[in-house]
Amino acid sequence: MGSTGTVLRELRGAQKSAKGVSLYSRYVNRPAGRVLAAGAYRAGLTPNQVTLVSAAFTYAALAAVALVEPSWTLGLAVYAALAVGFAFDSADGQLARLTGRGGPDGEWLDHVVDCGKLLLVHAAVLISFYRFGELPSDAWLLLPLGFQLAAVVTFCAGLLREQLGKAAAAGAPAGSTAAPVSRVRAVALLPADYGVFCLVFLLLGAPGAFRAGYAALAVVHTLFLAAFLTKWFRELRALRPG
Repeated sequence: MGSTGTVLRELRGAQKSAKGVSLYSRYVNRPAGRVLAAGAYRAGLTPNQVTLVSAAFTYAALAAVALVEPSWTLGLAVYAALAVGFAFDSADGQLARLTGRGGPDGEWLDHVVDCGKLLLVHAAVLISFYRFGELPSDAWLLLPLGFQLAAVVTFCAGLLREQLGKAAAAGAPAGSTAAPVSRVRAVALLPADYGVFCLVFLLLGAPGAFRAGYAALAVVHTLFLAAFLTKWFRELRALRPG
């Protein structure tokens, strides 16, 4: 087993493409995940165990949102746990590529945890609104449901786009070149990045500010959903044979 520095160098060479990744994921979450992956490697953890560590941090934070009265202290603790969970979510894939121990089971587990996270984060906000929020109107209870719909449809549609695209590419002639990584796109994707979304929980101590920030992100994610669905549909239609 090599030194931590050696492992980190090997991990830097085992990164996924930066295409379609926001600046937060590229310069914050992936580097943090690389450090965690190196530590997990030194500790002898498997990629699936790292995925479960990610789930433990994330789901504990979401349970706290639903069960504990909002405060500045809670907001800081929730954000920290969500950020660490997200970094471990990056670490499991990096560890899998480093060790060659990845497989369909690990990818499946990772997607199950991610799907559960997207469902629970907005369910937790809904419960918190209902239990602790002095809402201007009961209509605010619909906001987490709408945000949840946008998040889950984006996640599922993106997975389908990826898998259907791979299936179509398998039968396509070789020689096509990948599009270059766009920094403008990486900046534009920041509002839709889960790591950026987690920042809103730092406002839990100010319920009005939290609702405003959460509502703004819901609108942004809905607009991104419309753009993504249009883009992915056109890309898949272009892959039709003949």
